[in-house]
Amino acid sequence: MKLAIKNTFINNLPADSNLENTRRQVENAAYSFVNPKQTKKPKVLHISLEMAKELGISKEETQSELFKNVFTGNQVYPNTKPYAMCYAGHQFGNWAGQLGDGRAINLFEVEHQQKNWKVQLKGAGETPYSRTADGLAVLRSSIREYLCSEAMFHLGIPTTRALSLSVSGDDVLRDVLYDGNPAYEKGAIVSRIAPSFLRFGSFEIFAARNDHKNLKVLADYTINHHFSHLGKPSKETYINFFKEVVARTLDLIIHWQRVGFVHGVMNTDNMSILGLTIDYGPYGWLEDFDYSWTPNTTDRQNRRYRYGNQPNIGLWNLYQLANALYPLIEEVAPLEAILNQYKIDFETKSLQMMKSKLGLYMNDKEDVKLIQDLEDCLQLTETDMTIFFRNLSDFEGTNFFEILENAFYTTAEVSKDIKEKWEKWFQNYDDRLQKESLNQLQRKEKMDAVNPKYVLRNYMAQLAIDAADNRDYSLINELFQLLKKPYSEQPKYEKWFAKRPEWAKNKVGCSMLSCSS
Repeated sequence: MKLAIKNTFINNLPADSNLENTRRQVENAAYSFVNPKQTKKPKVLHISLEMAKELGISKEETQSELFKNVFTGNQVYPNTKPYAMCYAGHQFGNWAGQLGDGRAINLFEVEHQQKNWKVQLKGAGETPYSRTADGLAVLRSSIREYLCSEAMFHLGIPTTRALSLSVSGDDVLRDVLYDGNPAYEKGAIVSRIAPSFLRFGSFEIFAARNDHKNLKVLADYTINHHFSHLGKPSKETYINFFKEVVARTLDLIIHWQRVGFVHGVMNTDNMSILGLTIDYGPYGWLEDFDYSWTPNTTDRQNRRYRYGNQPNIGLWNLYQLANALYPLIEEVAPLEAILNQYKIDFETKSLQMMKSKLGLYMNDKEDVKLIQDLEDCLQLTETDMTIFFRNLSDFEGTNFFEILENAFYTTAEVSKDIKEKWEKWFQNYDDRLQKESLNQLQRKEKMDAVNPKYVLRNYMAQLAIDAADNRDYSLINELFQLLKKPYSEQPKYEKWFAKRPEWAKNKVGCSMLSCSS
């Protein structure tokens, strides 16, 4: 296994001068050198061969002892220096100060076929940023991250990727719901891949410490290596850099809203500077269409990170990034103009996204009302978002209740009044479709390309976790294969195109997840 190693990150950014792996405040540095922890009995459970190929690793090489040892943290790849990144963040709206890679260790950079990838292990041991934690991860959270990051990629949503899922052979103590009942679970490690793991918080920490010298070094590195099309770093370039980060962040959140994905912890340390979905913790997929739903138990009271609030939180986080970049720009007006544009663009792009879900492509001033009325109807009774929108492409003018019945969780609750409201909406929708030039087959093809048939519902991930706890890893592979083609029919996997089962409604891992998930 011969990798084309690069060191742009560690060669261009300031390192922590203290080489001890002790929990502490790290000043004047973007990262600290630290080696992963040796594990008892590592075993690779699953590999994304697609991602291995991106790194220049062959299928045969993934079966080697070297692959297993490197990607479980038991061997440092020759001539590399693993490190953990330093960053800060706002958590649940409050400044939290230094955070950093508490359970992530970056192994190295690989350049292959003109792409640069940072390769990271999550759950490979403590770092100077672990605070009071152990830096380890458990199998349930690792399965969720491994499956979901690859699923998101195939949905067409910007995301970090995953190369491998492994068990460490060590037991890890976790309190799943923070209720004082910790228990030992199987330790696990995910190998995560991205062009960069830089976050909003990477910039916030230097700004908060008035370390403008290193703030500039970081901004210049980021522009030179990830936004080089903007030109050489200058005040104007910093403004354009911020503008592009804002645009990428908005596009990402519009994608989340389109498929019903709820991140669960949109803290500024979990916001990628490249506009990627990053840090899969207590995420979830909308089952019944509910703007107020959040998968995060820690957020249950205030619901800051609920589905309907994700666009607002994206903007709030971008304000924090603007504050961090201000010392490089020293002008408020251009930053405010960009942030105000986010609000305008959200309205435009959100409308376009919803119209594409409904198969509407012509302009019509009544479309906003049609969409608002639909959102009202979807909340009259528990209605499955994925099933409703996927089946909507089969609408032919009269079969509306058949489409609805499959999406309703409890048809007994559907009163005459609810039926009448739905019937009225479908009549208006049918009238609107008559203005379109596409026939039903053409419309179906376009709608099915934006409304996925298969998403990683929480109960599906939980079934894979339960099986894996009994050393049955076959379901991990089945879901991995299924989620590679989320927009295709896949008749052999039809059983996964189903509403959340009743047993999963209030089950831990299916409806309730903590930040340790």
